[in-house]
Amino acid sequence: MDLERGGGMNGKNRLNTHHHQPTSPYYVENTGKEWTSWLVPMFVVANVAVFVVVMHINDCPKNNLGFEGSCVAGFLGRFSFQPLRENPLFGPSSKTLEKLGALEWNKVVHGNQGWRLITCIWLHAGVIHLLANMLSLVLIGVRLEQQFGFVRIGLIYLLSGLGGSILSSLFIQHNISVGASGALFGLLGAMLSELLTNWTIYTNKAAALITLVVIIAVNLAVGILPHVDNFAHIGGFLTGFLLGFVLLLRPQFGWVQRHRLPAVARVKPKHKAYQYVLWVIAVVLVIVGLTVGLVMVFRGENGHDHCSWCHYLSCVPTSKWHCGNK
Repeated sequence: MDLERGGGMNGKNRLNTHHHQPTSPYYVENTGKEWTSWLVPMFVVANVAVFVVVMHINDCPKNNLGFEGSCVAGFLGRFSFQPLRENPLFGPSSKTLEKLGALEWNKVVHGNQGWRLITCIWLHAGVIHLLANMLSLVLIGVRLEQQFGFVRIGLIYLLSGLGGSILSSLFIQHNISVGASGALFGLLGAMLSELLTNWTIYTNKAAALITLVVIIAVNLAVGILPHVDNFAHIGGFLTGFLLGFVLLLRPQFGWVQRHRLPAVARVKPKHKAYQYVLWVIAVVLVIVGLTVGLVMVFRGENGHDHCSWCHYLSCVPTSKWHCGNK
């Protein structure tokens, strides 16, 4: 397999994996109650469980033809990994992932299998890929869920994953794709828009903004390496960024503390005018963006036909590597 979202594989199909760096700053003031985080841990459990099922079905000792070497960690029996030359991330074959729901453009467009836009989010190319994404999910998602609740964070995670799959399908049409990084980048995007829309309640605003922007920039920079699908990252990030303006609004500090303030201050509106403006713009853009994207995908559009330079967003060729045909 040839990993486009996090590694590399040799075979009939190239596997795209979402990759994400597990790091996140804590910079939000606690201006309200905190929820108990249970959805994000459930997401982690679900991803691990799916990976175990995938490895059980993969059954390397039975299905590996030996062309790439022997199975890795053979003592695990049917849970052993594909040969490292085929999958260096310690995981299943691309054939198994394709069978179980990996994102594959031809099957989505011509096989009426649009459900792959969602199922690919729950599949991972290997143990390394799974651990990196789940660590990121815990570090980013738990804190967000504690602050905003499971409904809003769950919606951002799932819709961002869909947004990442849509953009990936438009620009990468010759390889299969798996991974949760589109959803994870959506959470990062939501953190950025949450900071911007709730700007007035923050202390150390500049430090918080610079820290978050640097983290996002570093993670997106990883995506320009070969074998990493940055389109899924970008699609997830943009979706989450817009959803943050819609779902992560915080009331003004004066409104929260209205019972402690003089009566004249109690009429203060819950949100500022710019928050309402950003909310409306974001709602329109996210609905239009997802709708247009889905229509283009199911019509079989190729994003490169509309953007001749966009391939540089996912891979920048150098003297050390070539990008190949994504």
